[in-house]
Order: sequence, then structure tokens, then C-alpha cells
Amino acid sequence: MIRLLVFLIVVFALGLGFAWLADRPGEMVVTFNNYQYQVSLMVAAVAIVAVVAAVMILWWLVKSLWNSPYTISRYFRVRRRDRGYQALSTGMIAAGAGDGALARKKTKEAAKLIRSDQEPLIHLLEAQASLLEGDHEGARQKFESMLDDPEMRLLGLRGLYLEAERLGDRNAARHYAGRAAAVAPQLAWAAESTLEELTARGDWDGALKLVEAQKSTRQIERDAANRRRAVLLTAKAQALADSDPASARTAAIEANKLRPDFAPAAVAAAASLFKQNDVRKGSKILETAWRAEPHPEIAELYTHARPGDAVLDRLNRAKKLQEMKKNHAESSITVARAALDAQDFQTARREAEAAIRIDRREGAYLLLADIEEAETGDQGKVRQLLSKAVRAPRDPAWVADGVASERWAPVSPITGRLDAFEWRAPMERIGHLIDNDDETSEPEASSRPALSGPGGDKRAEMIDQAAPGEPIGKPIEDHEDHVRPITAAAFAEVPADAEVVDPAEELARLPDDPGVDPDDEADKSSRRFRLF
Repeated sequence: MIRLLVFLIVVFALGLGFAWLADRPGEMVVTFNNYQYQVSLMVAAVAIVAVVAAVMILWWLVKSLWNSPYTISRYFRVRRRDRGYQALSTGMIAAGAGDGALARKKTKEAAKLIRSDQEPLIHLLEAQASLLEGDHEGARQKFESMLDDPEMRLLGLRGLYLEAERLGDRNAARHYAGRAAAVAPQLAWAAESTLEELTARGDWDGALKLVEAQKSTRQIERDAANRRRAVLLTAKAQALADSDPASARTAAIEANKLRPDFAPAAVAAAASLFKQNDVRKGSKILETAWRAEPHPEIAELYTHARPGDAVLDRLNRAKKLQEMKKNHAESSITVARAALDAQDFQTARREAEAAIRIDRREGAYLLLADIEEAETGDQGKVRQLLSKAVRAPRDPAWVADGVASERWAPVSPITGRLDAFEWRAPMERIGHLIDNDDETSEPEASSRPALSGPGGDKRAEMIDQAAPGEPIGKPIEDHEDHVRPITAAAFAEVPADAEVVDPAEELARLPDDPGVDPDDEADKSSRRFRLF
């Protein structure tokens, strides 16, 4: 379009010039070699323009003839290159589709038409063809040869990384990923694998630098980077808690600033402050985290912030936490435990029962069993509460990749993934309840809760030694209302239309047991599958 406009402008200018000369008649006299030539001004102008045009045309013809060998060779070279790129494109498509034979054929064709040093994709296509043919050794050698070329180095490292992953060699895979991350931290695969390696070695400073590089290259969002930094700083604070308390305190406080609602960071920061007798600041950190989400570790550290406090002082601090987060099961459990330590059984029982009403879980029932045993020593009532505890949903724990842990950890013990642990109820007990809809199956030993408090070891031994269907504890042989253990022969004698008695109910009717509460019996069906 621009060329057309320029051409029209030139023609228009020539027309104006000739029109201007036509309106102004004149003559032009040229004397050459004793001859005098006289022409009009218009004829002279036309002659000059014609001579210039002829010279330009002649120059173009001479230049075209001079450059014709190069032009012809370039034409064939471009045509050959286009055929090579067409073969390369077809080969890449065949490799992506899994057609190894066609990929190998197009690789050879492209290598003939295009020089491999000019087009690095030929090396990639050749390596992909080798992988499709099952020649992993040849592909590995091709990837290793790419390491010498700066343009192909990252591609070679990526190929070697995938081959190491295929062989299950995690050390080699992390080595190649580390080399790639050092050159290009924006590569997600390299950065994530290197981050796993650094956290596995406990190199928290190196992991923090890598996360900062990811953030600067905008590989991860700012919120995600802050979350990772908080996790790494918390892990660093835990590792340095004994060897370098000052550095641990700095790391923990920074982690808490990044994520004030992160319980492990709050606990680490408060613990480091408590060691320096800064109870006020440490308590404020725990209170902020408690308001966001109550956690038993926060409650434990908060109530024992001052080692010299009496049990009543700890109870008052527990009640202070409860005021910050009312109508929450963890708040009631915290007060109940502190009240049990203070021998305030009335408050302990009231709060434990409130926790059960809010969230029925095994920890609340076990705590109520401890209160019952400490206050009354009624073993029948204790066994009734224990039977409810073993069927109740499990307490929340730190869970990562199906593994439950009592303590938080920065990485998963299964996959090595950073920030994998979540505070939630494990799923094993939920699956147990769904599979046993009559709630009569005996739980496995691994799924039983840990029995704490006075007599806990004794109660655990009683449960483990009892056979399926057998009442917990020693049978009372001389009692007239003695209930015999349920055996297979006795069960076979029961008529088909007879009412099936729940073993849990049979357990609850022992001579020294007060029996099942009427309220519990009334709504038993409504909470049969109540998990939370």
C-alpha cells in the first residue's frame, strides 16, 4: 500500500512538472563539437527523463545477470529447507502420537535436508524417536550430548531428569533438577524437585533462597510464596531451637508475621519468646492464632506459659482462651483438662460434656472417662465411655498423604512434598464406621485411641486382652445376673427371628455399670453415622 502511494505521488509530481513546462515555452541550445543543437524545453526534459530511465533499466539488468547464480542457489536452498522443516514438523507430530517408525523416518529425512547444528529440534526428535523405540540408552546419550550446547542444555537436563525419574533414581533426578534450577529458576519442574532435595537435607536457607527466586520470576504467586516461606522459617526455627535460640526466635517471628493463623509458627514463636521470659508478647501471638483456629498445641503452651503457675492459674488462663473462642469443642476440652488438673470435677465434667455435644470425638469421651475415674472411680461408667470412644470419630491430627502424625512436619514423609500436612481428622476411623454400619465390629489395635490419664494403661490392656464379643474386665462368676461371653456356639443357638443384641449394649449392662443413658438410647439411630 505504501509503495503504491509513493508511485502515485511520483507520477503526480512528474505530471505537474511537465504541465508547468508546457505553460512556459522556451528553447534549449546545446553546442557540441562545433555543432549547435536547438530543441524546445519540453523535448529536452522528456529526453533527460528517458535517459535516466534507460540507465536504471540497464543497471537492473546487469545486476540481475550478475546475481543470478546466487539467486538460483538460494531458491533451491530455501526449497530444501522448507522440505526439511516439513519433515521435522511431521516427525514431531508422529513422536507426540507415539508413532516411533514414522518419527525415525522423518528424523533421517530432516537430518539430510537440514544441518543439525542449525536446527536443535533435530536432536530432540532423534531422542524422542529413541525413546519410542525403547532405546533408552541411546536417548540418554543424546540428552548428554545436549549439555555441551548452551541452547540445548536445559532440554538435555530435562530429558536426563525424566530418565532418572523413570529408573527411580531420586538422587540423580534431583542432581539434574538442581543444575537446571541454578540456570533457570523459573522452571517449575526443576525448582520443585530442588526444593524437595533442599528440605530433605534440612537446608532451610537454600530452600528460602529458591522460593525467593521463584517469587522474583513470578513462577508462583505472592501468597503462595509467603506460605512457603512461613513453612520453611518455622522448620528452621524448630531445627535451631536448641542450638541457636536467637536465630530460631528471629525465624519464628518472621514466619508468624507471614502467617499469623499458622499454629506451628505461632507455637514456635511463642515458645522462643517464653524462653526469654517475654510472656506478654508470646501470649499475644498465641491469642491471635487461637482466634483464627483453636489448636491443642496452642492451648497447651498458653496454659503453661509460666512454669511456676498454680493449677488454678492455669485454669484461669484456659478460661481466658475459652472467652476468645466460645462454643468450640477445643475451648471446652482445654478448660476441662485444666479443671481436671485442678481437681475441679464439676467444671471439668460440664466442659467435657459440652465438648461432646459440640463435636463427638474420641478425645472428649476419653477425657470424660478420666474425669469419671478420678472423681467416682465407677469402672462401669468408665467402660461405657471407653466403648463410645473407640467407636467415635478420631481427633484431628496432622495428616499428609494418608499418614497421621502427632507433630507437624514441614514435608511429607511419603512424597517429600513441602507443606503437605493438614490439621484434620484422619480418614481411617471414618472408613471403619462406614464399613461397619451396625457399630459392633471391634476396631483394630492400630485404630484404637491412646488412653491417657489415670488408669489409662490398665484400660488399654483390658481392651486389648478382651476377645471379640467378650465383656471388658474380669467376669463375676458368683453373681446371679452374670452375663456369659458371646461365643460362636451360643450365637448359633439364637433363633433367626430373635432380637439381635448389640455387643456394645451387652457391655453396657454389666452388673457394676449404670446402663445406657435414656437420652443416648433415644437418639442412637440418629447419630449412628454421625462422624463430626
